[in-house]
Amino acid sequence: MKYAAYALLPAEFVLVVCLVAGVRIPPAVLAGAEAAVGLLLLAHGVAFLRLRRRGLAARQAVRALVPEPVWRLVGHEMRLMTSLVRWVARRPHGVAGPEARAFGHARDQAALMYGFAFVCVVESVGMSYLLADWPVVHAVVLVLDVYTVLFVLGLHAASATRPHVLTADALRVRQAAHVDVRIPLDRIAGVRHELLFSHQKADGELNLSVGSQTSVTLDLTGPVPAPRLLGAPRPVRTVRLHADDARALYQALKARTTPTTSAAPTASTGPTAPTASTGPTALTPARTARPSAPDRPASA
Repeated sequence: MKYAAYALLPAEFVLVVCLVAGVRIPPAVLAGAEAAVGLLLLAHGVAFLRLRRRGLAARQAVRALVPEPVWRLVGHEMRLMTSLVRWVARRPHGVAGPEARAFGHARDQAALMYGFAFVCVVESVGMSYLLADWPVVHAVVLVLDVYTVLFVLGLHAASATRPHVLTADALRVRQAAHVDVRIPLDRIAGVRHELLFSHQKADGELNLSVGSQTSVTLDLTGPVPAPRLLGAPRPVRTVRLHADDARALYQALKARTTPTTSAAPTASTGPTAPTASTGPTALTPARTARPSAPDRPASA
């Protein structure tokens, strides 16, 4: 069933493009395409009901029917749109808990993202003027342009509402809506506060740059799975990230990852022995006695 969806959706997209471009399509082809879409939806509906009868939750049933790449992309888009609402309401995500401490990381990219959004708005106005004589094309392009503006703002909103979170036992490292890695504190072997602007891709490394820079580097004792938007998670041993207040994050990590040792007082087992004197050595009678005078020679 998934393979049928993979084949049918591109064909439907081609038909829509042809209709928008004004290409005349035989009615039999349109009827066949609509019938195929209807049968596919009906088959998915029946399969959904069967999975529900087996005891699966609605979310689990939908995930079993939808292809994994489609599920991830749709979930990413939903998180972006939800982040816009959270951004307006000033409600960060995942910062609940008495010991949770949030570290923002979106400040240094704000100007760049606002610039992208402004360029998209200008492009939307220009395309709306150029396509005024083609109403159908104008409507399609306008929808795409508006969604592009929302997408760009959603990327920044996701970064602003999903900060890095430090708890009592883990550091939650995030970037926008597509990276969310939980690093246990007992796996952090070293923390460095260093500003880097060049990052080369390497196995076992995760670079979460903001504005092409990272300011905190974590060395791990063991691999941690880092999820990807498309594809299986990959293990990483070095994580580089950025925070608006990098020094505060560094100090907080050092305080929670460095073990504190205290010297225990030693118990007394008996009378304290006298300690050696560090001052002038006490004079003994043998040292204070004057040396005897040498014997005088006998007189003749």
